[in-house]
Amino acid sequence: MDSAVEAVHRYRRPDPACWNVVVEAVRSEASSYDADDALIQAGRAVARHADRIADDLRRHQGAFGTAVGHGVEVRALTLAGMGDLRALPALHDLGKHGGLPTQRPQARILAELPAAGLLPTMRATLKKGRHRAEATLEVLAAWGPAAAPAVPDVTGFLDSEYAYDALRVLGRIGPAAAGTANRLVDFATGRAPRAGRHHARLAAWAHWRVTGDPSLALDMCGAAVRSGTASHGVPFLADLGPLAAAHADTVRGLMDSPGAWTRVAAAHAYWRITGDPEPVVPVLLAEVDPAWAGHPAVPVQEAVRRLGEIGAPAAVAAPLLGRILAQEERLGYPFERIRILADGAYVRALTEALERIAPGAAVGPVPAPSKEPVPVPAPARRRTFGFRRPI
Repeated sequence: MDSAVEAVHRYRRPDPACWNVVVEAVRSEASSYDADDALIQAGRAVARHADRIADDLRRHQGAFGTAVGHGVEVRALTLAGMGDLRALPALHDLGKHGGLPTQRPQARILAELPAAGLLPTMRATLKKGRHRAEATLEVLAAWGPAAAPAVPDVTGFLDSEYAYDALRVLGRIGPAAAGTANRLVDFATGRAPRAGRHHARLAAWAHWRVTGDPSLALDMCGAAVRSGTASHGVPFLADLGPLAAAHADTVRGLMDSPGAWTRVAAAHAYWRITGDPEPVVPVLLAEVDPAWAGHPAVPVQEAVRRLGEIGAPAAVAAPLLGRILAQEERLGYPFERIRILADGAYVRALTEALERIAPGAAVGPVPAPSKEPVPVPAPARRRTFGFRRPI
């Protein structure tokens, strides 16, 4: 079993027999935490075992179907990662007893399920207090507009240390959160008690998303870019697209910034604002290092995603992206118990980029579509997966 667990953690395309061994080990109770962690991260790699995992989950839930514990959590999260609705009853019970994930990477697994089935549990979790707020808000942000019924619950966290996360969720929900517009203005202008230096641009962006009025976001984010604090404004200007045309020249100048993250953000923003890929593609391609191991200081995955958004005009990137995707070993940065998830996110970025740039060029199994929205620099303590948190 140990060699099979090591193989699925290390290789992107392990022999299917290795996953068979991991599944059987977990089902037979001859498992280990490493095997459990691998199975939770497996997603659709173990889809062919879904029926057996679902049967095993029912067995662990007991005669009344309400038992909770580590075994139930492992099997329910494994099914959730496949988008299998049979995970829902167990997740509801786990939510009642505080058994849902507390960390962002594992919480994102839940976002593979449709919001309608799990939203009541997520709302109930928020009502219990702050212990799992960070992870729960992460799921709601991934669901975006589908999380609209949770607006009242999310708004309550504007008065907490999770205000940044709450602002992001409200912006992702969009017009259904229009009732929070005045609160967002208070954060953008610094009047809110919890307003801090990381909140202003995000709140202004969220205000645009919920009201459709870009003026506050253009003022706040444009001022940040002009003042030199580019990392706090450029990603939001990218989302505004042609509405930010007045800032195009300033953004283009930032493509020569000494900071790699700023260069990538500026290149993406310039393309989104102007639609001109010619000066952008070389900047992004220069950041795509085939030897990258996943360290968050280098925006390789971000550059890949942005090249993919450009599509066919970024055709020069296709051979390099294809070679990286064909690599056998997963990202090697010391991801604590999330190596498969972290590498899976990178593989999705590569696969989706290639499909947009050169349809049919991707190799290997195509992962589930990425649910990550536009990225934005965030407080360092909140980075997960080794990547910057998306808005």
